[in-house]
Amino acid sequence: MVVVSCAESKTVGLVDIPSESYHWSSVPIVGGGFVDGIIMHPFVDGVRYLRTDMGGAYRWNSRSDCWEPLLDWVSLSESNLQGVESIAIDPSDPHNVYIACGTYVGQKPTAVLYSRDGGYRFSRVDVPFSMGGNMDGRGNGERLMVNPSNSDEIFMGTRNEGLWRSVDKGLSWHQVTSFPVPVSSTDFRNQGSGVITEVFDGGDIYVAVSCPGTPAVYRSRDAGSTWQPLENQPSGYLPTHMVLSGDRKLYISYGDRPGPSQMGDGALWCYDIASSIWTDISPVKIESGIKSGFGYAAIAVDARNPSHLIASTHSLSGKHGYTQDELFRSIDGGSNWKGVFSGKYKYDSSLSRYVDVAPLHWMFDVEIDPFDSDHAIFTTGFGGWETFNLSHLEKNDTVVWQLMAKGVEETVPLELCSPPSGPRLLSGIGDYGGFTHFDITKTDPLGSHSNPHFGNTNGISCAWEKPEIVVRVGTLFGSQPGAKTISYSEDGGITWSPCESLPFDQARNGHIAVSSDGASWIWTPERADAYLTTDKGSGWIPCSGLPVGIRVVADKVNPTLFYAVDAVNEVLYSSLDGGRTFTADSLHLTVQNRFAGRMLSIRQSRGDSRGGQDRVYSAPDRERDLWIAAYDGLYHSERYGAFPFRRLDKVSTIYAFGFGKGRTAKDYPSLYLIGVVNGVYGFFRSDDCARTWIRINDDLHQYGLVLHITGDMQEYGRVYVGTHGRGIITGVSMAD
Repeated sequence: MVVVSCAESKTVGLVDIPSESYHWSSVPIVGGGFVDGIIMHPFVDGVRYLRTDMGGAYRWNSRSDCWEPLLDWVSLSESNLQGVESIAIDPSDPHNVYIACGTYVGQKPTAVLYSRDGGYRFSRVDVPFSMGGNMDGRGNGERLMVNPSNSDEIFMGTRNEGLWRSVDKGLSWHQVTSFPVPVSSTDFRNQGSGVITEVFDGGDIYVAVSCPGTPAVYRSRDAGSTWQPLENQPSGYLPTHMVLSGDRKLYISYGDRPGPSQMGDGALWCYDIASSIWTDISPVKIESGIKSGFGYAAIAVDARNPSHLIASTHSLSGKHGYTQDELFRSIDGGSNWKGVFSGKYKYDSSLSRYVDVAPLHWMFDVEIDPFDSDHAIFTTGFGGWETFNLSHLEKNDTVVWQLMAKGVEETVPLELCSPPSGPRLLSGIGDYGGFTHFDITKTDPLGSHSNPHFGNTNGISCAWEKPEIVVRVGTLFGSQPGAKTISYSEDGGITWSPCESLPFDQARNGHIAVSSDGASWIWTPERADAYLTTDKGSGWIPCSGLPVGIRVVADKVNPTLFYAVDAVNEVLYSSLDGGRTFTADSLHLTVQNRFAGRMLSIRQSRGDSRGGQDRVYSAPDRERDLWIAAYDGLYHSERYGAFPFRRLDKVSTIYAFGFGKGRTAKDYPSLYLIGVVNGVYGFFRSDDCARTWIRINDDLHQYGLVLHITGDMQEYGRVYVGTHGRGIITGVSMAD
């Protein structure tokens, strides 16, 4: 095992490169992804952490009333660490914190991070077992648990390699070979998710296992030397959570799948340790032998009152008279339950309006604050909600829920556009549509783009000479009969209108180009030919001369000019007639991996296909001024057609590229790039047309996999970065 100090990790480069200090922060959306675990310290008020499936971990700052990210130092090569499998806090010492990191089984690295100062600094231990922070079962747990009687001892439940233990506070790890279920299945959609949690009852250890065909709960009475399944336990289910109450009862939530894949059966059970009696305490009673049609995602017990429970369902919507999933509450140990959302409740979404479109879903962790029984939290795929008046349910009064995810940013930006006037930033976001930010320090007050609401927004573009005209393309969110997958705005992204027609049935996603005057749009839907409209989508004609699936961009001055590039095959396509026809010109690029075999192999070896590499870019306010940001180099033509492309030295690899406002009105626009310059990986800015570059990020601000970068066209030096799971990051120079 390898131990690395995260705070001391360094980017290795071939030569020194100038740098400039930047201040980095999030452009707030709030939540925007699956928060799959909340961990609260049982004895110290306010000490809590949360984990996300692909966007890192966060620590609660009670002074600023905000969650703080902990893994922004993760580099591109180590981006698998961004998916967090589990978090543990030492019950005996809140300064000891552990984070198990690994996004996908079979990918490396996987590591357990440990902190001795309450999460301000972490060291890293690379471990030999797999993790799946963004796989089925990611809401189960907690897999990582510290023995409350012995801070040196930590257990880790794994998906495929059974139970592991550290006896030196996480510095080394060894498999518990005596544990009888060493291996699970990797087919997580139809099978289990391995060892999901451990519970300590004095000297006894209870372990829950999500593996079909084996008992779900095992016990050791000799510190883990031998194990036996609990007698008479329910069968046919997979555990999702297991908690111990103060009166020594195990409460276990079950489903027939680990979730968040759909469940078709499940139950809640209580095991009384003193009497060895099992009791079915399921809130929704199902006739024996009949599948329930849904499962239970999580259960929590109040540390102040062992009879106070909350439990969440999964896949209940449309069954047994329920229109949505439910959060149930019991104050008598599970004998009787009340549905929180079957009574009086209210959502307060003032922190971020986009969540108004989200149904109740994916409540795979529920928690009751150990210091406030009225304070309960549940997580969702949009972050999560919390209440401070849960007991109002018993009074038949309104339970108020507010967003609990301030500071959490877990989106995947698929396109960024900074117009020369109007809003500072337009974004296309995976799963959550897109946003218009006039104020980059606040959430979009109108919520996500509507009319219609999109899930993914793969393309968004404005007319450079008339930036109030914006067009977006993507996929629809949920059921919106008659809605189209392309929509436009004529007021800079404030209000939207759907197009009257599509180029063909099922057209969606892809890329959109808008001419400089806003009159012509070219849409290349996913895996399809490019189409042109000159009447706001009332009619479409196919573009001639382009290959399938290619991304088209507009000249930012001349409305009749459009361009597209195939960097791998070294072909530039250009149109002089407003996009109706394109001609092909051969390029002379230094393309690596040309003969890597199948095209799929070539694409996989040239960065993430959603990223900003292997694209042509049209410079702002300059006709025919083109840049090709190939994966393996940067090329520029000052006036395409009159001057050939020339390769710019220093840049060897590109993952993202964009423009920003120049230092003065007379200066060439600043260039921004994520890639390798002079042998150094980082984020870079050039103010002299790529002759020299300055690194603007540092080793503590890397954000793992990053897909896009663009400068602000209204403020010199400000930049926006689209990450894979940490949302939109903005940076501004701290130089005088």
